[in-house]
Amino acid sequence: MSNTLDFEHRLRTANLRVTAPRLAVLVAVDAQPHADTDTIITEVRRSLGSVSQQAVYDVLRALTTAGLLRRIQPMGSVARYETRVGDNHHHLVCRSCGAIADVECQTGAAPCLTTSDDQGFVVDEAEVIYWGYCPDCTTTRSPR
Repeated sequence: MSNTLDFEHRLRTANLRVTAPRLAVLVAVDAQPHADTDTIITEVRRSLGSVSQQAVYDVLRALTTAGLLRRIQPMGSVARYETRVGDNHHHLVCRSCGAIADVECQTGAAPCLTTSDDQGFVVDEAEVIYWGYCPDCTTTRSPR
C-alpha cells in the first residue's frame, strides 16, 4: 500500500492538482483493490465527510485518464478500479461471488498474447480475464 506522500507525488507528476478528494479516492482504491464506485464513494465520505457522488465520479475519470488508476469491468460487473497500473497483469473473476484477484502476465513481456493476424494494428496491451470459482465458492458449491 502506498502512503499519502507517494500519492501527492503521483498527482503532481501527472500534472494534476493535489486535492483532498483526489487523495481520498487514491487511498480508498489502494486500500481495496478492485473496489466498485459505491464502495469508493462510501470510503471517501468516511474520510472527508460530505462529498457528492458526481465529484467522486469526476475524480475517478480524471485519475483513470491520467493513468493513476486502472478501470476494469468484467462482463456482467460494474466498473472497478485499482491503483496497480503500468503493467499488463490480468484478473481472475469468481463466477459465483464476483471476487477479483490479480494474476501476473503468463507469457512474459506485454502484451502477453500475440494475435495470429493483427490486421495492421500495433498491439500494446492484451486484456485477459480468467473465469472460474474462488476457493471459498469452490468449497461451498454443490456438485452438478
